[in-house]
Amino acid sequence: MKVFRGLPNAASRAPCALTIGNFDGVHRGHQALLAHVREAASRLGVEAAVMTFEPHPREFFARLAGDLSRAPTRIANLRDKLQSLSNAGIDRVIVEHFNAHFASMSPEDFVEKVLVEGLHVKWLMVGEDFCYGAKRGGNVASLIEAGKKYGFQVEAMPAVTNDGVRISSSAVRAALAASDFTLAARLLGHPYAISGHVIHGKKLGRTIGFPTMNLRIAHKRPALSGIFVVQVHGLAEHPLPGVASLGVRPTVEDGGRVLLETYLFDYAEQCYGKIVRVEFLQKLRDEEKYVDLPTLTAAIERDAQRAREFFKERAALAVSATDRI
Repeated sequence: MKVFRGLPNAASRAPCALTIGNFDGVHRGHQALLAHVREAASRLGVEAAVMTFEPHPREFFARLAGDLSRAPTRIANLRDKLQSLSNAGIDRVIVEHFNAHFASMSPEDFVEKVLVEGLHVKWLMVGEDFCYGAKRGGNVASLIEAGKKYGFQVEAMPAVTNDGVRISSSAVRAALAASDFTLAARLLGHPYAISGHVIHGKKLGRTIGFPTMNLRIAHKRPALSGIFVVQVHGLAEHPLPGVASLGVRPTVEDGGRVLLETYLFDYAEQCYGKIVRVEFLQKLRDEEKYVDLPTLTAAIERDAQRAREFFKERAALAVSATDRI
């Protein structure tokens, strides 16, 4: 899959079947839409393409207003989004920088300069509530008319539902905020996880007996925060059990940097630079600020013990289920 930061240059432009959206989480509704794009691309003999945005448009406007709390939380980092789009069979992704210039583009300019000249769109699918251009001035009806003018077909996809409820990024965010990982997995089509390169940290964990594996979270508002039971993929043939903290580490840091720190049970190998996937299984508690390191250490010990009990109970349930077969 080819990834472009902004519109491809003239030499890289090729006719495509396209869809446009934020695709945060690439949930089952997104996956259904992407399957239509892939089928249309195959039928027309063109590339299957996605245009997405960074930052999220609502995050851009929240920053502009000086109130980041109005921005949506992020389900997925860019790495995970791109991997999901690749898994869906997409040939090219355009990651458009959403800025003041892009936000001020008229619906007509968006169609002519972006869709027609920049991307050579031949077929386009969007959601039923899709809007585009400055102040969301364009909609599906105007897009269909533009398609007739410029020679591309437009289709609108109805919502995909789960038990009668629309599958959306907002629904996934709500499930994650409630730590309902079963519902989140149903909406996403897979267990919720965050992936990334293992980075060097302050090495504080090893001094208190809990060495951690650290992943940087680029955005300030992840869809989760707190202490979790997790399992980590990518370091062994099977997932490794552990306990993780996702947040700003208020006891040891006040810079607001978001970090995912994972303590793996009975694991002492070096893993810096490796790409791992941390799968979330259960929330234990919210982040807290402790008065000193001994108090923090005692809390981590309790968290680790609860996580070990979780895995012990899960293993016992698996054995019991096998015995009943």
